[in-house]
Amino acid sequence: MRIALINPITRRAEGYHTIGSRIPQLGLQVLAELAGPGHDVEIIDEVFGRDATEARIESGKYDLVGLTGYTSGATRAYEIAATCRRKKIPVIMGGPHASAIPDEAAGYVDSVAVGECDVLWPQILADATNGGLKLRYQGSLSELGTVYGRARQHLQPVNGTYDVSSIQTSRGCPVGCEYCSVTEFNGARIRRRSIDAIIEEWNATTKRFVFVVDDNFFGVGERHAIEAKQLLREIIKRGKKRLWFSQTTINMGDDPEGLRLAYRAGCRGMLIGFETLNPESLRDYHKGINRKNVTRYRELIKGFHRAGISVFGAFIIGADQDNIDTVAETSLEAVRLGVDTIQITNLTPLPGTKMYDRYMKEGRIFATNYPADWERYSFVETVYQPRNLSAEALDEAIYELRHTAAAMPWVWRRTLATFLRTRSITSALFIHGMNQGWKRLAKFQTPRDEERFGFVPNPDSSRIAMIRRAFAMA
Repeated sequence: MRIALINPITRRAEGYHTIGSRIPQLGLQVLAELAGPGHDVEIIDEVFGRDATEARIESGKYDLVGLTGYTSGATRAYEIAATCRRKKIPVIMGGPHASAIPDEAAGYVDSVAVGECDVLWPQILADATNGGLKLRYQGSLSELGTVYGRARQHLQPVNGTYDVSSIQTSRGCPVGCEYCSVTEFNGARIRRRSIDAIIEEWNATTKRFVFVVDDNFFGVGERHAIEAKQLLREIIKRGKKRLWFSQTTINMGDDPEGLRLAYRAGCRGMLIGFETLNPESLRDYHKGINRKNVTRYRELIKGFHRAGISVFGAFIIGADQDNIDTVAETSLEAVRLGVDTIQITNLTPLPGTKMYDRYMKEGRIFATNYPADWERYSFVETVYQPRNLSAEALDEAIYELRHTAAAMPWVWRRTLATFLRTRSITSALFIHGMNQGWKRLAKFQTPRDEERFGFVPNPDSSRIAMIRRAFAMA
């Protein structure tokens, strides 16, 4: 059977998703690997643009189309599904959005796959081959072991080439943040692949730089740490030389041995979801591990730096305690804490999360013209009513940050600061690339912001002055 696996991308925030490194849509590579012999699988990833999608579907070469999709890509996914149906090509949709709202997705596609469907995928393909695709498939949280989670590393999209490789060593996150769908989709228990299977795939990756896509690489307890460190020892012993970065929680900064092992294994950066510097907001977000460590952020960040690992800090603005100054205050304080690159995004209540259910019940979400409005759930636009400021004011405050980032020369200064903290040229170069990507995004987005808001930020405002201090600091 000839199969197309497609990753749709929202148009409203195209630059946010397409500027910077082209990172693999790992789930599609995993499904391609699980397809087994007898199936010809191609990936179309709209991170490289939309031009190839309809053209290849219209060519009639596919017997089945599989769509994944985060919420922001759902609108586009349904458009692609309509093209498939016109061509009488069976189409199935899975991923976080379809799993959160399967009844909606069922109105646009022939079949919906809910949750993790690794175990079911061969059966889905058998049903499609026999013309008996079921309306819905319900996945389960299977043990990964030696079989599940492996990606077909050599498979590149037909419309582009990824810059890095991606690999997954575990699934699941026990933190259960109110705004995040990971725990609902992948479960609270961290399920790990076998070390032998990971090493085999690690050595088969096609790029020297790897994104380890685990949602919580190090975990939150002693057992998690022991398991992660055992993997790191085996990568050092048996793995090919790779540089990589991943995602973890702040508590890893308290484990010098784990950090040293990570650096020796090739880790040069960790994305940490700080989310906010306000303990009350952390309480509302249900991020207890951060709340108990918020006063130790600087100390824990230094733990990463002492091991040579840079810190990619992710922050979310829009909590009930936030106000018009929070964006500027967060950017300045994050730099003071030693964060090497900063990502500030709009709080976005996604379907399938406790936050979405609560905000809908409270009547606070106004972007509800579904499915068209799903494109607005892109982390760069406010789709609900915050408590202490208007949605437009929050968007304007983040616009001020992007505008300043685009205008000021700051990237090399931050690169040097990272080198002095970590004493690692490769970690500094990683941060240089990340910050260059952020500045490119800011330059891309700024003229669109100016058109949207109808003004250029006042360089003499107190908020802009605070942001400028943040970018001027080493």
